[in-house]
Amino acid sequence: MSIRRLPEHLVNRIAAGEVVERPASALKEIVENALDAGATRVAVRLSNGGLDRIEVSDDGCGMDSGEMALALERHATSKLPDDAIENVATLGFRGEALPSIASVARLSIDSRPRGADGWNRTVDNGQLVAEGPAALPPGTRIIVEQLFAKVPARRKFLRSPKAEYAACLDCIRRLAMAHPAVAFSVEHDGRRVLGVQAGDAREERVAALTDRQLADNHVIVSLEREGVRLSGVASLPTYNRGVGDHQYLFVNGRPVKDRLLIGALRGAYADMLARDRHPVVALFLDVPAQEVDVNVHPAKTEVRFRDPALIRGMIVSGLRRALDAEGFRAVQHADPAGLAAWRPEPVSPTPISAMPIFEAANGLGSAASASYSQSAPSSLADRRPTFHAPPPQARAEPAAAPAPEGTSFPLGVARGQVARTYIVAEAEDGLVIVDQHAAHERLTLERMRRAMAGQGVASQALLLPEVIELDEPACDRLEARAGELRDFGLELERFGPSAMLVRAVPAMLGQSDVQGLVIDLADDLAAYDSALSLKEKIDLVAATMACHGSVRAGRVLSVAEMNALLREMEVTPRSGQCNHGRPTWVKLGHGDIEKLFGRK
Repeated sequence: MSIRRLPEHLVNRIAAGEVVERPASALKEIVENALDAGATRVAVRLSNGGLDRIEVSDDGCGMDSGEMALALERHATSKLPDDAIENVATLGFRGEALPSIASVARLSIDSRPRGADGWNRTVDNGQLVAEGPAALPPGTRIIVEQLFAKVPARRKFLRSPKAEYAACLDCIRRLAMAHPAVAFSVEHDGRRVLGVQAGDAREERVAALTDRQLADNHVIVSLEREGVRLSGVASLPTYNRGVGDHQYLFVNGRPVKDRLLIGALRGAYADMLARDRHPVVALFLDVPAQEVDVNVHPAKTEVRFRDPALIRGMIVSGLRRALDAEGFRAVQHADPAGLAAWRPEPVSPTPISAMPIFEAANGLGSAASASYSQSAPSSLADRRPTFHAPPPQARAEPAAAPAPEGTSFPLGVARGQVARTYIVAEAEDGLVIVDQHAAHERLTLERMRRAMAGQGVASQALLLPEVIELDEPACDRLEARAGELRDFGLELERFGPSAMLVRAVPAMLGQSDVQGLVIDLADDLAAYDSALSLKEKIDLVAATMACHGSVRAGRVLSVAEMNALLREMEVTPRSGQCNHGRPTWVKLGHGDIEKLFGRK
């Protein structure tokens, strides 16, 4: 077959296949043009998920009739003043978006520069059908109708209107996050679904576009290194989602989806979140133009960095520093579902004596009770009801000193223990409940990390080495990691084809379940060994050991032990969540308690 030059309309449709995949991609290109034109207000109207109609109005610089005609030609752009494409500073620069959209839909452009008249130009699937004067405020209005209506092969692969609408909304959210100085609004089928004002602080804009609760449950990320600046908002580990669709990444104001950046996020939260949970983040990278290639993908959603290791390291260290600085902080508000579980329940009328209640309230002892019984009139004594229910079982300790005030410490002072699992403490602003196992698990992990960074983890030799029977592959995995495990204070060696001999355990774990520890380590290595980096493997081993060395639920703690745990939490980084991302403590504020009792 001989080589031939493709006709213009076919070239445009091929370009449209690269740039315009669905309504959301067409919307993205149009809104990016508005932002590049200096708009401070962008209004979007959608019909049927964008399948029937997309309308974008802005107050940017506008175009006259000559510029409008040129904008509808391929590879015509105002965004490259010279041939240095590597220095591009705008969102769009290929000059393909408008002609590509116009080749597969009906495209109408109304535009007016300041101080000039407005003009309209309408193109229907590549054919100019109308042009002439137009009345509108300064700026540009673009309407796209019946996308792919005359390209049925493409139209049938579009998803449902609801799915296309969701993609359009996600696109606007990302662009609105990247440009807090610009006001955005979105209407869908006549209903307003999004609106943010110009001039929002970045964290306020991110919270408004994701979840209002993020405003109280985030940390500010800020780091600068070698001319690269990282900033943004990241959720506390205890504020997370079951899917990773609330992770927003931007490079030089451009929303991107990059495996390197997503992998760095996973590494930063590695030991603070369970593997099926995901943080809510919006991170913004400002990189010198010569250090990043934004021309990797036609839709410009992927980028390539000259120094990817620098970028990944900045994200991990920037997030870690921000989260470490928060110390014991966890999600700030009590879960509404948890509060709803507190409800008054009917109490069966059990006959009790009124006198013992009075005595207890006034501190009367048994002698006073006996004296009162002797001196009380017989008729009254006969009428006194009998106490049938057994007294509640509780543990009390003699007070060696007056109980400290809760105002002195952020996590308050211990007042008791519930179900041998939860520490109840009183703080200045409410009631704090601590999961003793989860909290001590995090504290043990951080101690182990500090030991690893210093002289290593001290080991405690077993009086009698313990033999742990496992299957042969599990023994192979443990034997291959014996050197690394020794650095953590766990000394083991092969003992036949299907057993391991444990000679020493980490001293800080105390009386741990050696067999359970070794079995869990073997299981973790089987599940994650090939998928993790060396550092992540080390963190995994440390987390597994910390779990076995922590205070277990069901252990009775003294008041001194409870307060010691609270004080250590207050000075330990990341102590607000356990190694699996669950909160180690929750707080019921005074207002929450008042609501429970109907006082508020």
